[in-house]
Amino acid sequence: MKNLKTFITGLIALLVLNISQAQEIKPSEVKKVMKRVADWQIEHFRDTYSNKKEPHHPLDWTNGALYTGMIKWAAMADDDTYYNWLKHIGETNNWNLYKRKYHADDHTVGQMYIELYRKYGDEKMIKPTKEQFEFILYHPSISVLNWKTPYAQDRWNWCDALFMSPPVWAQLYNLTGEKKYLDFMMAEFKASTNFLFDKKENLYYRDERYFDRLDNDLKIFWSRGNGWVFGGLVNIMNELNQNTKEYKYFLNIYKKMAKKILELQTPEGHWAMSLLQQDFYPTPETSGSSFFVFGLAWGINNNILNKDTYLPAVQKGWHTLVSHVTDDGMLGYVQPIGAEPGKAWADKTEVYGTGAFLSAGSEVYKLYNNRQ
Repeated sequence: MKNLKTFITGLIALLVLNISQAQEIKPSEVKKVMKRVADWQIEHFRDTYSNKKEPHHPLDWTNGALYTGMIKWAAMADDDTYYNWLKHIGETNNWNLYKRKYHADDHTVGQMYIELYRKYGDEKMIKPTKEQFEFILYHPSISVLNWKTPYAQDRWNWCDALFMSPPVWAQLYNLTGEKKYLDFMMAEFKASTNFLFDKKENLYYRDERYFDRLDNDLKIFWSRGNGWVFGGLVNIMNELNQNTKEYKYFLNIYKKMAKKILELQTPEGHWAMSLLQQDFYPTPETSGSSFFVFGLAWGINNNILNKDTYLPAVQKGWHTLVSHVTDDGMLGYVQPIGAEPGKAWADKTEVYGTGAFLSAGSEVYKLYNNRQ
């Protein structure tokens, strides 16, 4: 009897979820939930998650990833509150990147600085970023991509890095027209992809340590890690001319990943923390899922992905993400800082999850606003 009641309860929950996912998305509702999430995150900006004793530094990659989404929301918002908040962060930190000169994580905040420069035209916003990248151009790392070699992370030898640093190089190229930025980015991105991309699965390993590892007799492809790459591809392609060979290189990877990502969406609308292992990782995870919704919606908006094929996945994914936003605006089920599939909880979040959610919302809003 108890098992029957459990089955009926689960069936009712699934039916309710399916009904909600079938409902048309309203652009006004997308903006409303984005505002709620952005406001909650700003209010709780210095709170700590991922079992850390101290808040993340404002220039840390965690917050840099938040800013990439927050700057997209700022462009949609009805006032300058969010631009002013981001400007204050830049001003307080003298527009510097974070402490490691070569490390991709510490470049992430540069994406936000360049977007602010585009709005305000103040050279000081991008001067330190340009100077640091000039140094890297003329003193490139000679390390190899193998995980435990000296100074290995001075290059992009883990897939998260492809979200963090390459878009900044692409932005600088677009901003200045100087091809040296593009050439460096292309060479390093290709090296990383040749190293980390599984051509059979069309997914990226997190790093070399996972090449031969299996979990439940299956390859390990971390959801958020591939989300970092998928979101990074979008942010790079936004900076490039669609008729160039460089754009087409990224587009080719993007299309392969999009097809695979579509196949791997769970019936509930999220993506499993280990992408090939839905049965073993049933817990929702919203940071990776947000990046996938972001990237798929962008593809439809840019007439790259077939709307009839991909729109249901975006719609189902967005409804699922929103279902994990609390009434006061906290996005739950964000996996803590890590490098592989793990655990997530309804009452735990992280700033990078908020950034991914806001990025997703920016493209979902465009998608449904254009349909009205």
